[in-house]
Parts: sequence; C-alpha cells; structure tokens
Amino acid sequence: METEISSRLAILGHPQRLALFRLLMRRYPDHVPAGELASALGCKASTLSAYLASLMQAGLVRQTRDGTSRLYAIDMTQVGRTLDYLMLDCCRGRPDLCSPFSKDEGVRHVPQTKFKVLFICTGNSARSILAESILRREGGDRFEAYSAGTRARSELNPVALEVLAQKGHDVSMLRAKNIAEFQGAGAPTFDFVFTVCNRAANEDCPAWQGQPVSAHWGMPDPVAVEGTAAEKSLAFHHAYGALLNRIKTFTALPIETLDRISLQRAVDDIAQVGRGVSA
Repeated sequence: METEISSRLAILGHPQRLALFRLLMRRYPDHVPAGELASALGCKASTLSAYLASLMQAGLVRQTRDGTSRLYAIDMTQVGRTLDYLMLDCCRGRPDLCSPFSKDEGVRHVPQTKFKVLFICTGNSARSILAESILRREGGDRFEAYSAGTRARSELNPVALEVLAQKGHDVSMLRAKNIAEFQGAGAPTFDFVFTVCNRAANEDCPAWQGQPVSAHWGMPDPVAVEGTAAEKSLAFHHAYGALLNRIKTFTALPIETLDRISLQRAVDDIAQVGRGVSA
C-alpha cells in the first residue's frame, strides 16, 4: 500500500495532472468526455491522453465508454482509501492531531439560522436562476437561496422568466450576479454550493469560506436549444422539472442529523435525480 500511495502522490505532484484531477473532483460523479476535459484545461488531446493514462494507472481515475466516446470519472473509492491511509499514517489514529479529517469528527456544526445555498452557472441567466427560485419556494423557513454566475450576463433569459412566471414564482427581485458579489468581506457564509452548469464546474474557482458542502448538479443548457419557440420553451420546462425534483429531494434530507460525510454522499446522489423529467 505504501508504494501505491507514493506513486499516487508523485503523479499528483505534476501541476497539469493535479489540475486534471481537481477538475474531475469538481465534476464528480459525472463521467466527462475527453474532448471536454482537453478544452477546459486548454491542452492537446495527446497530452491529455498521457495525463489520463497516468491517473488511471495510479487507480485515481476510471474510464467508461458511451458508444465510441471515452468518458472519465474520479474513482472515489480509491481516493478515499488514499486519504484514509495518509490520515492514519500521519496521525497514528490520533484525532487530536487531525480532527478536521477524521471520520469520527465529521459531524457538522448545524447553524442556528437558515441554511444558505448558492447555485452557480456560467451566465446566471437561466439554470441557476431557476434553481434559486425553486428553492426559495420549496425551502420554506429552512433555507435561503442565492444564485450567481462565473461570467454573469447583463440580462436574465426571457424564456426562463416566462417559465417561472407560469409556475407562479415572483420574478421581480431576480437579477444576474457575478460570484464575486458573494466572496470577500461581508459576503454570506454558505452551507451549500451547487454548480448546475458543466462549464462553471470546470472552472477552478477560489475555495469558499466556511467550507460549505458542495456538489455538481450539471444539466443541459436550455438556452443552447435551437428550434421553434415551443421547442425552446419545452427545454426550459424540462430544466425546471429536473431542478424541481432535485431540490425537493434536497429539502427532504434530514440535514440537521447527518454528519458531513453522509450529507456529501446524499447531495452527490441527487445529481442523478430528475434527469429527463418535464414539469
């Protein structure tokens, strides 16, 4: 085991391989096409292939196929074993030395106020706005909903606003915001941060203060759908339905009673909820 861990650490010591590993961690549990990884990292296909081969040989990444496409995902079981080994070897089982990393010390301190949740996409004009609106209504007195974009557009998508209005949401207070608005002094401390856009998840954003529980709930961009007005509207209704199901599942979680590890697994699993559902 020690030789295996040493090999993994050496492989992750390469800056570009580490960047690829971090990207796949942000996208977990997604299986990401090689072309998308190469584009996000700005590297040649041959270079990416070499990086992926090293990570797979180390057991940190696994490959699957979808037809002729090769997809890649983090092998979370092996990553967990690596971290467990390092913590036990480093601390000799002493939680007083490594308590932030100990499973026994993984119970979160539940805030006395509402849970603050941030949804992120690239433009903050459609998917994240839908999610913010849905949680604001479905979350009741337990949650405060926010949304932002890594490169926020100046205006909200009119079809998104139309769908929200049809569903009975108040859209008067909605606006496009950049994530910088929620970083730095005076910004809210979030309990949860969810990316709902693959492009946003691919970007290496600064860590959020307070170490919120985070997950990637990626879904197709309804803005990208071409066709008639009815076809475009249908795409937004599908996005709304998928997000509604995920958020209902999320708000039903017994958050106050779950330790951080269990909660992380639960929000990761929610990424599979509501795929292909209309509302």
